[in-house]
Amino acid sequence: MVWDALGISLKVALVSTCLVGIVGGLIGRHLARHNYHGKVFLDALLMAPMFVPPTVLGYYLTLLFGPRASLGSALASMGIEIAFTWLGAALASAVVALPIMVRAARIAFESIDREVEDAAAIDGAGRWRTLLHIALPLARNGLISGAALAFARAVGEFGATLMLSGNIPGRTQTIPLAIYEAFATGDDNAAMTLSILLTVVSLVVITVSLRLGHGTNRW
Repeated sequence: MVWDALGISLKVALVSTCLVGIVGGLIGRHLARHNYHGKVFLDALLMAPMFVPPTVLGYYLTLLFGPRASLGSALASMGIEIAFTWLGAALASAVVALPIMVRAARIAFESIDREVEDAAAIDGAGRWRTLLHIALPLARNGLISGAALAFARAVGEFGATLMLSGNIPGRTQTIPLAIYEAFATGDDNAAMTLSILLTVVSLVVITVSLRLGHGTNRW
């Protein structure tokens, strides 16, 4: 159970981090460089997963991707199963971890002097070339720091994962779910081992994130 849960947790967290790294990075870039009416509402909506109970998020995701939901049924007809699969766990973890990545990316991009990017534009660099060759290298530490924290959050996700993917040993049972089951069944040794393992993983990832974040002077 320990090794199965660890393997599933790492797979779920890695996929989740890749997803929020791309989506959250682009959203953070957008928020850092554009001002418009409704931006505050969008910012609040993106931050909501940090404050809404994970079980509520899981319920909303089940309404969207559950086997009886229109979107879930459409994806299932194409061979993409979300509910009660490890992909569902990755999706739930990504939703919960997204605000962390958006916040880190926004701060990282806001720390870049606009004159540097303006000078690149004057020299003929397009939007994507400026992003790839100037903005991303300058914001690198902040982005990696955010991705590390998003990974740590994804590894520890419980409520939303349980709601959307269930607790199926060997298939969707992550470390937090395995800890809950071990505790509920009185398997104190497994609960202790898994808890220590999750704590160590989280501390290592957070330490890496903080060391990288110090390079941005703002995270």
